[in-house]
Amino acid sequence: MTRNSIAAPDLRGAAWKKSSYSGNNQSQCVEVADVIATFGGVGVRDSKNPDGPALLFPQQAFADFLAEVAAGRFDV
Repeated sequence: MTRNSIAAPDLRGAAWKKSSYSGNNQSQCVEVADVIATFGGVGVRDSKNPDGPALLFPQQAFADFLAEVAAGRFDV
């Protein structure tokens, strides 16, 4: 993957998912999409701006990030 930012609508076929922890408050939500087959990674976008930019992360980098979050390495 050579680019790390793309317009979210350009991620054709992406099925965006928001965390169930987001609740009804839409002020700080992100969505993720598995676009490994078409773009080689995981897309992340701001749910308030679905037509705006999306970040692309390599699959392993995103998996490593989630493991670090689950391990409590971030103050979230």
